[in-house]
Amino acid sequence: MVAARITVNGEETPLSPTAPHTTVLDFLRERGLTGTKEGCAEGECGACSVLVARVGVNKPTDWVAVNACLLPAAALDGQEIVTSEGLATAGVTGRTPTLHPVQEEMAVRGGSQCGYCTPGFVCSMAAEYYRPDRCAHADSAEEADSEHGPNGFDLHALSGNLCRCTGYRPIRDAAFAVGTPTEGDPLAQRREQSPPEPVATEYVQDGRAFLRPSTLAEALRLLRERTDAVVVAGSTDWGVEVNIRSRRADCVIAVDRLPEMRGLRVESDHIEIGASLTLTEIERRLDGGVPLLAELFPQFASRLIRNSATLGGNLGTGSPIGDSPPVLLALEASVVLADADGEREVPLADYFTGYRQSVRRPGELIRAVRIPLPLSPVTAFHKIAKRRFDDISSVAVAFALDIEDGVVRKARIGLGGVAATPIRALATEAALEGKPWTAETAEAAAGVLRAQGTPMDDHRASAGYRSAMLGQSLLKLYAHTTEAVSS
Repeated sequence: MVAARITVNGEETPLSPTAPHTTVLDFLRERGLTGTKEGCAEGECGACSVLVARVGVNKPTDWVAVNACLLPAAALDGQEIVTSEGLATAGVTGRTPTLHPVQEEMAVRGGSQCGYCTPGFVCSMAAEYYRPDRCAHADSAEEADSEHGPNGFDLHALSGNLCRCTGYRPIRDAAFAVGTPTEGDPLAQRREQSPPEPVATEYVQDGRAFLRPSTLAEALRLLRERTDAVVVAGSTDWGVEVNIRSRRADCVIAVDRLPEMRGLRVESDHIEIGASLTLTEIERRLDGGVPLLAELFPQFASRLIRNSATLGGNLGTGSPIGDSPPVLLALEASVVLADADGEREVPLADYFTGYRQSVRRPGELIRAVRIPLPLSPVTAFHKIAKRRFDDISSVAVAFALDIEDGVVRKARIGLGGVAATPIRALATEAALEGKPWTAETAEAAAGVLRAQGTPMDDHRASAGYRSAMLGQSLLKLYAHTTEAVSS
């Protein structure tokens, strides 16, 4: 087994003697790369963001921004990262150290005051700067909205970065001022080469192990042998446990790079999505092909989180407030569970059995999610939260309806945040099916929906508010569908 190491700003850096639970953030800071900051240790502020070379969608490699505070350093064994320090041309043979174009724009447009958040903003901004399909508009008047610049910059790339003193206007100005990479830009040229291949990792320090198997069969064998193992993909949930609750695992098994869990296939009767594909990868590869998922993705945490988070992880935690389960319930999705003895397919409606509990047996992995085809044509995802983006749901409602000749032929409704598990609103579905899609039907079904689940009072919302939002969500869907028909 080759000694674990990470390529940081072009230089190979050995992992040892870092503990297996050590985050990329701490790994970098211990080596003097202090541009990477800790602000929240939960993946909510972006002060820690760095760039990772990942398999690209439009080019061999994409530079992807991730939260260094959540990712174990061992998870990047054999991988290649760039920090805010590495964005400048320092260390490039024959070049004079200078500011990166993104750093330059942030400086000249006043995008920094105390500077604490600035390196994280710069890394997230650089990921968007190097996005291969970012295209400038011929005329600034073609700018689609306030969140997309005339240079093609999508401000959602910065949705996971918080600034507490500068104010966002100068940061937005800097984002909308950056041009395109020059021909000699080494990081732009790097996109034309493949990213490092995943390596099998067996990193052990002080009796604790971080393991990355090279095949699904090996991972399932390890899970059977190591019943105490914690399984991670993007580590966006486990990383919080490590940082905030000081959780430590004797064995962590990473499944994020397993080829058997990273496929996306569209068959005649279903779509199969690998459980270890990141949400960003799914979003870009589907390219709007599943409208309900396309509506979910921009509301799921932030781009920084979506660059690491997976459907398998979101379902595997069993959280009643995860954003993907309501959508997948409305899509009538199923999960493919695999263990050393084989596979089985379980409808997601039958998967959750209690608070953070499921039918998944010890030694089983969620290998894939399957969505049946054809898709229902009328869909919507309503997330009720205190903030528009990068927040946890108080209530989440997903709708998928078949309406033919003005009659609801089929209704599927997924709910989150109103019970101990994500649930299907079966009574409301029954109240809609076979009925004309009218205001009277919607009003009556909304009354049924208000009574679904067992909502509770907590710091995010009261039980009464949650119930009210359920009914209002259906009325909103009806209003939108009738507006679309009339227009």
